Amino acid sequence: MTVVAPRLTVERRLLREHEFVIALDEVGRGALAGPVSVGAAVLDARCARRRIPEGLRDSKLVTELRRPELALRAADWVMASAVGSATPGEIDEMGIVRALGLAAVRAIQGLGAVDPFAPETVVILDGNHDYVSPMAGPGLNVKTIIKADRDCASAAAASVIAKVDRDTHMTDLHDETPMYEWARNKGYASALHRAAIREHGLSRHHRASWAIADAPTLF
Repeated sequence: MTVVAPRLTVERRLLREHEFVIALDEVGRGALAGPVSVGAAVLDARCARRRIPEGLRDSKLVTELRRPELALRAADWVMASAVGSATPGEIDEMGIVRALGLAAVRAIQGLGAVDPFAPETVVILDGNHDYVSPMAGPGLNVKTIIKADRDCASAAAASVIAKVDRDTHMTDLHDETPMYEWARNKGYASALHRAAIREHGLSRHHRASWAIADAPTLF
């Protein structure tokens, strides 16, 4: 199967009317344990004139071995980047959709100098549902784009940066609870992860409100 490289067609069109494009993409939505995270990447006209980092793709299309180096090059390419997360406790308390919005707001806040509410800023959000605006408040100019992480280079950059950040966090948790094999499955529903839950129960890093026993095995 031929993998189409992301382009800057959408970003360059938006930059004709706006000074900044913030791209957002989430990772960890379907995991049983660990945070849900949202990556944010900012482009301006100068960034959009630069060559897209070689090999940049949606994080799901990049091997785990190659992601860290690619994330570094993606972060160097964009004007600014950040990752925001919502904890398993916050996911249990408010549900996954609002937790995604909270993580996105934290990512945007982490960008620093760029004012996300200014008229010169537009936000690209991967998917077809705006989960950000209800948590951010009025004034955010959000454009949802299905498969933005596949087609838009800025969203692909946000995807890879967020994926590496969350994977690193889950790997760091492995030593605390090695029975769940998080260094390998990153909190997703592998067969070994589910078997460990049946044997040891849930840890404080699991999403306790989820029907974990019935979760499908993803790999």
